[in-house]
Amino acid sequence: MPSGFVLRNGLTICVTILLLKFFPAYTIHQSFALTVLALSTFIAIARAVYHVILYPIFFTPFKHLPMPPNRSLLNGHFAILRAEPAGHSTRQWTKEVPNNGLLRYYLFGNLERILPISPKALSEVLVSKCYDFEKPRQVRFGLGRVLGEGILFEEGDVHKRQRRLLNPAFSFRHVKDLYPIFWKKGVEMIKAIERSLEESSDDPKTIRISDWASRATLDIIGLAGMDHDFDSVNNPTNRLNKEYRKIFSSPGRLGKLLQFLSLVVSPPILGKLPMKRNRDINEGAKYVRSVCQQMVQEKREKMEMEKKETRSVDILSIAMESGGFTDDELVSQMMTFLAAGHETTASALQWTIYALCKHPEIQNRLREEVRSSLPSADSATPITSSHIDSLSYLNAVCSEVLRFYAPVPLTIRQAVRDTMVLDTFIPKGTAFSISPAATNHNPELWGPDAGEFNPERWMGPGRANTGGADSNYSFLTFIHGPRSCIGAAFARAELACLVAVMVGRFEMELLEPEKKLEIKDGVTGTPMDGVVVKPRVLDGW
Repeated sequence: MPSGFVLRNGLTICVTILLLKFFPAYTIHQSFALTVLALSTFIAIARAVYHVILYPIFFTPFKHLPMPPNRSLLNGHFAILRAEPAGHSTRQWTKEVPNNGLLRYYLFGNLERILPISPKALSEVLVSKCYDFEKPRQVRFGLGRVLGEGILFEEGDVHKRQRRLLNPAFSFRHVKDLYPIFWKKGVEMIKAIERSLEESSDDPKTIRISDWASRATLDIIGLAGMDHDFDSVNNPTNRLNKEYRKIFSSPGRLGKLLQFLSLVVSPPILGKLPMKRNRDINEGAKYVRSVCQQMVQEKREKMEMEKKETRSVDILSIAMESGGFTDDELVSQMMTFLAAGHETTASALQWTIYALCKHPEIQNRLREEVRSSLPSADSATPITSSHIDSLSYLNAVCSEVLRFYAPVPLTIRQAVRDTMVLDTFIPKGTAFSISPAATNHNPELWGPDAGEFNPERWMGPGRANTGGADSNYSFLTFIHGPRSCIGAAFARAELACLVAVMVGRFEMELLEPEKKLEIKDGVTGTPMDGVVVKPRVLDGW
């Protein structure tokens, strides 16, 4: 079906031809080009007036829904949203604006957004009617350039098929076999950190957690995902690591302009603009794709040579053994897991170290548990899932970090057909903002201390998986339903292993503990400075 853009331009040309033939007096100097230009300009202005002023004030079907105060006539709540890190404004509105489960707010140009707040609203959008909602095209295009067209962006029956084929690779029965990989790479990381501290002449000696976290998690997803060690921990100049650092760097002014324009301009057009941000992303994505293509080809050749009885634990092997993916699809899946699988966990590790530095009493208690329960990082004793999963305080700290500092604070869904949410009619095209940053801090779901970092909420009978919250929809870090994060168990295990080995070996404090924390713009909300800490190597473990 032709797009609205094509239909509008086709109609404009047809009307111009009719005017020139039958009513030339109503044309601009009887010129085809000038008349088309005039009609196009008139239509554009009329559409802008309708969408920016008339629709949100008079015609929106959501006039009955509450909205936050201080809305600008033309810019909606955009200025408020831009003044705070992603998710912070929705968090405040959730707490302060009375509602029955849904709010509405407006972006630049009065683009309308619906914010589902109550567990019932979230359950409808994410579970019972999840295939009525998809990621908008600007999100699919923008992230798809880097993450590939894997399971994260597929929809409908294609997504269902891919999810079914990939589920075995992310089941707990399989993830538990990966704990030794997580632990071994964590040990490798702390030893590399120790060497860097010994070689440093700085005073005080510091490390940037973001750097080490990204390199370690990239290596882990390489090993667990493709049975390949990129060795980024020992080789920071590794090209794959460098390309990802460019891709995920905070966008400059022109990069932010691209993000802003994506709200109103076709993303493929923006992607072709000759800007440095586009060049960095396109060059990086091209290299990442070439790496994944090479990995798929090598794995295919290796599996053909090996006996079928040989059991591989990496994700690529299991996906390939399913027989349900073409090599191109496998490349897209690996691009997705490489980018999404390492950047989000790296963000979570940064926040964990930050939280432990802000709460030294929690850091000390966690270290005591780790050192008394786990063999030293220098020991040859293998670490298993039972070792890590038995540490109640470690898992409580990690769960609280994932709640309090959700790596992805906000994500978008768009209705692909007319539907209903909480008995409210939702027209096709309506955009919903799913905000883990808001839901995870909602006092109605988590109690009056929702805004406090408190691992204790995850301790005690029946609390390890719920944090004491009554609803499954209180914790949205991994979303819920058929579109939930397929790698949730993988990410939790990986984070726990990396946190344990860091806390067991180092005592850490922030370089500038009084400095106001700034959060970097991007898909993941991470500290702007990457969390710079002063680590002190502790003997005895």
